[in-house]
Amino acid sequence: MGKTELLITIILFNMFFVLFVAAVMVYIRKYRQRKKEYLNEIEVKNEIHKRELLATQLEIQQATMQQIGRELHDNIGQKLTLVSLYTQQLLYENKAPEVSERIDQVSQIINQSLQDLRSLSKTLTDDNINQKEIVTLIQEEVDNTNAFKKCHVDFKHNFQQLDLGFVHKNVLLRITQEFIQNSIKHAHCKNIFISLNTSEEALWELNIKDDGIGFDQSSVRSNGIGLTNMENRARIIGADFNLESKEHLGTTLNIILKRQP
Repeated sequence: MGKTELLITIILFNMFFVLFVAAVMVYIRKYRQRKKEYLNEIEVKNEIHKRELLATQLEIQQATMQQIGRELHDNIGQKLTLVSLYTQQLLYENKAPEVSERIDQVSQIINQSLQDLRSLSKTLTDDNINQKEIVTLIQEEVDNTNAFKKCHVDFKHNFQQLDLGFVHKNVLLRITQEFIQNSIKHAHCKNIFISLNTSEEALWELNIKDDGIGFDQSSVRSNGIGLTNMENRARIIGADFNLESKEHLGTTLNIILKRQP
């Protein structure tokens, strides 16, 4: 073999080697890309599955609450109504003033209990959520809290009407209720500030802040059922959830549902 042939052979070998290395690199690159796409697809499917699971749990919970609400209304409510009628009859038939006064007191207690039961039943069956706007629902919760005079709640919003479906209204209302209850019970706050706004970027954005004692997030998140419930509800509808708290500096919650591009 001459020098020329040897040189050509070496050049061809180097060319084939370079092509082989290039082919291997392309293959590895495509393999990594396909693997990344596959992992992303798995992650998306897992997220969808988790969201569907959470939605199913919420549906089961709502169905259970609705059944309890109907039972309260149809069973216990009817019995209390019957007892109320009996006490009214006793009050009409009895002539002794002292006994009549006590019967009247019992009647008032029964009627108040019946009114509270109907209100609870209406809340559990979600009729209240279906029939009212989200601003009205939150404002009612604010008014009920302020009536106890344990903590002052201030609510502001930047729109006249926000057209939301049942699920979104339910999520916003339940999260607001959970935050208020936690703040009063655990944070011993004096004030809670709530804002619900809409913008070009966000369908809605809920901000809630209290001036309570705050807490250590690392120790509470692991066993905080209330915080987990709030975060899970936000995930069901694909909203971003962010909660920050510092000891002696209060707690701030931000939930935002961005508009789809």
